[in-house]
Amino acid sequence: MDIVYTAKAVCDKAYVPAERYGLAVSEQIIGGNGTYNNPYVYEVTLTNNGECEWNGVFHTEILSKKHKPEFFMPAFMYSRNRGDTPSEGMRLYPRLSEEFDKPRSPYWMVRGDRLSHPVVIVYDEGKITGVSASPYWTLNNSEKRDVIGREYEFYRYAGYSCNLKRKTGKGEYCSIGYTLGYENAPWLFVDSSTVRQEPFEEKNCFSVSAGETVRFNMYIYEFDSDNITDINRIIENTYYRYHEIQQKSADIKKTVRDIATAISEDAWIDESKGYSLFVFDNNTEEHFRELGSVSWTNGLSVAVPMLMSSVRLGNEKMKKQALLCIDNIVKNCMNEKSSLPYDAYSDGKWSVRGWWYNGMKTGGHSGYLAGQAVYYILKAYEFMKQYCGMDFSEWISFAKKIADKLYGETNSDGEYPYILSEKTGAGLEYDSFGSTWCMTAVLYYMWITKNYDYLSGVKKSEKHYYDNYVAKCVCYGGPLDISKGVDSEGILAYIRAVKILHQITGDDIYIKHMKDAIEYEFTFKFCYCSPVMVPPLSKTGWSSCGGSVTSVVNPHIHPMSSTIVDEMLYYTGHTDDEYVNERIRDVLLWGCQTYNHYDGEYDYGKRGWMSERYCYSEGLLTEKYPDGSPASTWFALMPWAGASVIEGMTGDVWDRIL
Repeated sequence: MDIVYTAKAVCDKAYVPAERYGLAVSEQIIGGNGTYNNPYVYEVTLTNNGECEWNGVFHTEILSKKHKPEFFMPAFMYSRNRGDTPSEGMRLYPRLSEEFDKPRSPYWMVRGDRLSHPVVIVYDEGKITGVSASPYWTLNNSEKRDVIGREYEFYRYAGYSCNLKRKTGKGEYCSIGYTLGYENAPWLFVDSSTVRQEPFEEKNCFSVSAGETVRFNMYIYEFDSDNITDINRIIENTYYRYHEIQQKSADIKKTVRDIATAISEDAWIDESKGYSLFVFDNNTEEHFRELGSVSWTNGLSVAVPMLMSSVRLGNEKMKKQALLCIDNIVKNCMNEKSSLPYDAYSDGKWSVRGWWYNGMKTGGHSGYLAGQAVYYILKAYEFMKQYCGMDFSEWISFAKKIADKLYGETNSDGEYPYILSEKTGAGLEYDSFGSTWCMTAVLYYMWITKNYDYLSGVKKSEKHYYDNYVAKCVCYGGPLDISKGVDSEGILAYIRAVKILHQITGDDIYIKHMKDAIEYEFTFKFCYCSPVMVPPLSKTGWSSCGGSVTSVVNPHIHPMSSTIVDEMLYYTGHTDDEYVNERIRDVLLWGCQTYNHYDGEYDYGKRGWMSERYCYSEGLLTEKYPDGSPASTWFALMPWAGASVIEGMTGDVWDRIL
């Protein structure tokens, strides 16, 4: 392992050895042995021996011999972000490749808040190397400190880097790095339609006055491993070093009441027997934007959590609405030709042409939505039977027809279809982790009915998904609108599936797989409270900690990961994993503080309103205030988002806490 120190001043174009600027660098190891729970602690001292202030980016790189490196920058880069696969017609998002052809690049540098955990890791032929250091710097009595926390005055973001082709006088290496100051290079991704070269300006720079000395610690990991999933041990170690508790702003019962009441009162559409996807409170757009779907961003993913909330709160109006929505879907969404539910609803008709349709390569039924629809129907069935003594047998019949069809379309690998034919239900496209929703649907149907005819086939499917996605820490193909980019959504289905497999079989291999899957999701979940610079999040006390980034394509935090609290509790009930218990607390606290607690708290809407978009960084800053300035959230109530939060709070947590 070699460490190289370079720098680039604000007026220059390239990184050069730091001493050319009169910057003297020294280092010493003050602790650790390089293991995942006891990394080397490198104390780095940077002194400006020049006669004037230096402004720029100081770059520390750890060089490693290059074989087949796979890089992990949590919430930003997973292996190579599929940079080695075809990208024709796909949406733009950061990809690592030997080629330099937008959006592919051999290297990436990002501002510290693009990562959910302040750590960069490379896995290469049985060896793991990682570096962790503070994501931003603060001022303490005018002294620059690498200490995070809201009690300190924010000074400047740091940054992180990875490089697949780091050339030196000794040859070509791969590298991971940490920067004082930052760059977004070679491009800044705001979203897939806004990808630009960012000018190197004063705001990027770290300043060191003449004669000033700055010290900081880097935590460096270097150990042998045969399993890529061991990167999660570094993630855990980093979590405990930088974890911050977010401010608690409401309790669980109040959160459920506030959000569920808002959805019931403000998003329900009588004539459609369903909920709106967007509800606006201004006069520049329609009040409702329905954009109905069977699940995912509307439909059952809203109705079932609302049904659970209505029972918990004793609200009959809310319960009637939810049951009307579910009943309408069960009776009207089925495509009899394919034996699958139509995905979308608009203008009084069901179809496969949802708002995401024109962004897909292949038209047809979505395995993601079909499987998720069955899951939610069965979840409602189980909940109502347990808490209300009601048996909705027609829901079981609906689920059986779809589950049978989905199981019958698995390919020879045991993988379920990503897209299925509207005419026949035949599998048309595979290669997607998001289709684990189909596996989850089949498993849940078996669990509810105690009919295990498909069990051996489902075990084969689970092994395929684990070996080819989870064990590689690269899961892609969840959300339909991100061109099979790496994401945090599909894993939520797999976590549910292995929980049910363990319930059915009692085989502890599924607890182990559940652990790896949950920890993959954690890589997207912020461990600290990133300083947000853009309102309204910058002024509400909002915390990123506990919220999960949706994907490497859509860099915003949304609440879908809040839906698996029951599954995480199931896992901790079969282990002594306090780390996961800590993460559960983060999720619940995040949900309690991330909606309007009073009218207009987030500069829009009423109490209980919540959108899906929380911009923790420069990514997805596309919403505007009336004066044209950027906003860090969407100004709309989005029922599926709030429903995700209350789903996680109205299951087992409600019974345990309240």
